[in-house]
Amino acid sequence: MTCPICGKPTEARHRPFCSRRCQQIDLGRWLSGAYAIPVAEEDGAEAEDDAGSRDEPARGPTRH
Repeated sequence: MTCPICGKPTEARHRPFCSRRCQQIDLGRWLSGAYAIPVAEEDGAEAEDDAGSRDEPARGPTRH
């Protein structure tokens, strides 16, 4: 298995990466939004959501 960041062989301690450095690079990419999962919305779903949100009053965060 090779490191997805630099391509070097991985070490069991840092798997699937080769080093702590590559782990940190990957984490930084996730936190900065460099990795994203594309979402395909159905046609009309967005329009329905927008219309419904105008009828309801704005709410703050729910506290438990």
